[in-house]
Amino acid sequence: MTTVLTPASPLTAADRCDRCGAQAYVRVVLLSGGELLFCAHHGRKFEPELKKIAAEIQDETERLTTVPASAGEEER
Repeated sequence: MTTVLTPASPLTAADRCDRCGAQAYVRVVLLSGGELLFCAHHGRKFEPELKKIAAEIQDETERLTTVPASAGEEER
């Protein structure tokens, strides 16, 4: 997925996928000015079509595979 880095606010646990309600990790700002939020699964599924209508795509799916700094050794 093509990512445009801007000073957009990070997605939080309160941001939910517009398709299924799971936590959102992808924000799509539309050329028309609207905004859509997607979980990683639906972000990947709809990526080809979203690229056609997006002014910006904020992809935070890398957060799904990173280990928090506060995680203990047994959790890594």
